[in-house]
Formats: sequence, structure tokens, C-alpha cells
Amino acid sequence: MPDILHRVGIKSPSPNDTYKALTTIEGLSKWWTEETQGETKADGVLQFRFGPNGGFDMQVLELDPTKWVLWQVIDGPEEWIGTRISFELKQEGDFTIVLFKHQGWKEPVEFMHHCSTKWGVFLMSLKSLIETGKGAPHPNDVLIDNWK
Repeated sequence: MPDILHRVGIKSPSPNDTYKALTTIEGLSKWWTEETQGETKADGVLQFRFGPNGGFDMQVLELDPTKWVLWQVIDGPEEWIGTRISFELKQEGDFTIVLFKHQGWKEPVEFMHHCSTKWGVFLMSLKSLIETGKGAPHPNDVLIDNWK
């Protein structure tokens, strides 16, 4: 099965801020989508909405403070159902490295290409949030095509 993979370095002396941005409603709403709600603890369900274009529900599978976040998609577009999204964090000098994976796609359909680009856009929003205090969550993200 094909996967979406990204690596982003965030200038930060510790992975703490990045971990909080991935594991709190406030943090998630400042880099991915302003319409974020749910429970961020293990076994909780997070709802991410993107206006009239729908959204995704994720079950939080694993949390390892400052090191690891793992979700499974339980509702959303058919191509996403059952896929897993992980953020591995590690410190390298002045940078927190985020190793991102969106795993388990059944096939590399055109929507996967779109999602790969959008994940890159949102990971840069995460980077901006941590480095400058301001991210670009939906609806303020970069529009890449008519899929939003």
C-alpha cells in the first residue's frame, strides 16, 4: 500500500511545543483547521471540519509525550477510512524533526496526490505556528485546486 511521507524541521529547542500543537484542540485548530473539536486523549475521537467540503474523524490510538502521535481515520472520504496518520518527533540540535506518515492508502489515486500536497501545506503551517506563533489553518490555508 502506498503512503504519504513528509519530513519537516521546526526551529525549536524542544519538541514540547510541537507535541502540544498535535495533541490539544487549541494547537490543532491553529495549524490544521479552525473547526477542530473532540477528545485528544488516547481512545478519544477528534473531529476536523473543512467547511462545506466535509472533514475527518480520527481515533487517537497512541500518544507518547514529545515523541509520537498516532491516529486512525474512522470517518471521512472513502479513501481515508482505515488509514493511519502518525507524527514522530525527535530533536536534532536546534530543530524538532517531524516525520509524518499517512499510511494505508489502498492505491495512489489522484485524490492521494492532492492530499499529499495539502499535508505539506499544513505541515508548513505547523512549522510557522511553532516558529512565529502564527499558523495558516483552514480556511486560511493555501488553496491548491478546486478540491480545497
